Amino acid sequence: MKERAQTSVTKPHKNYSELVDKLISRGMIIPNRERAERKLSQIGYYRLSGFWYPCRQFKVDRNGGDVIHPATGEQIRDDCFQGNINFNDIIELYLFDKNLRLLMLDAIERIEIQIRTIIAHEIGYHDPLGYLNPDFIKPEKCKSWYDKKNKKNRNVWEEWKLRLNKQISRSREDCIVWHKKTLKPLPFWVAVEAWDFGTTSIYFDILRKKYQNRITDRLGIDNSKTLTNWLKEINTLRNRCAHHTRIWNQQFNHPLKILKNPYFENLDLNENARKRMFGLICVVWFLVKRIGPSSTWIESVTKVLDKKPAMDSCPNTAMGFPSNKGNFLKSIF
Repeated sequence: MKERAQTSVTKPHKNYSELVDKLISRGMIIPNRERAERKLSQIGYYRLSGFWYPCRQFKVDRNGGDVIHPATGEQIRDDCFQGNINFNDIIELYLFDKNLRLLMLDAIERIEIQIRTIIAHEIGYHDPLGYLNPDFIKPEKCKSWYDKKNKKNRNVWEEWKLRLNKQISRSREDCIVWHKKTLKPLPFWVAVEAWDFGTTSIYFDILRKKYQNRITDRLGIDNSKTLTNWLKEINTLRNRCAHHTRIWNQQFNHPLKILKNPYFENLDLNENARKRMFGLICVVWFLVKRIGPSSTWIESVTKVLDKKPAMDSCPNTAMGFPSNKGNFLKSIF
């Protein structure tokens, strides 16, 4: 078999010293060269590049006009950095993002376990093996349909059960292993121990509305579509955090839906906030307070935000906050 010809040439490999030279040549301030080389060896040049990307200058054409990418419609950035970009600030921004991810994971764990527990209790009350019973599922989710994009037949309910079976077969939880060894069927409250957030989110989405309502009532939410939207976006955030992906200035797939109650009315979240971390922090805190009214999680978040480096090219508005004046969370929570 002939080896496939490469269609492009990869960038040449550079050692850490050469990478520091590259940053200096592009205008980054390196206060301590030895530390910079050490951090590049620990974290990686490419990984850190996502944090200094907003600090790069924008490209301009010969007439001084913006250069726009034809595919994304966004302004293209040059390799050179804007003025006064310090490597130490980039590391502080990286650590800020890391600590924010850890806090989000802490809150998401509470939310995930609570919702799994409620689902198992509410559906298990009617049928201990209800997670295998299509009677609890919206009829349209049990019907097969043709996916034109992927050119194959699909069935949401069957796909969910396949996902569930894979998770149960991989699980090493003692309670699940014991049930399998003794050939006993897994009751709902045991089976959920194998679920991940995505499995939980999809199951809630495909449940009949009357069962969704019983779950939302337990959380003080009066709209099942809103909770479905929240779970999907929190699952995306959870996956990013679990895979150590940058979150602080990420834009999420869909704007968060908002409940009509005083909490969200006082926040007055616009669409930009509802597609960024500010909106997610507000939604996560809403759910955490429902689970544990005495929680001080939001105080930990505000403390982390206090440590975000002040950089003109990495403003708080990139997180969805309405302004860059101080720690906005302190004024509302």
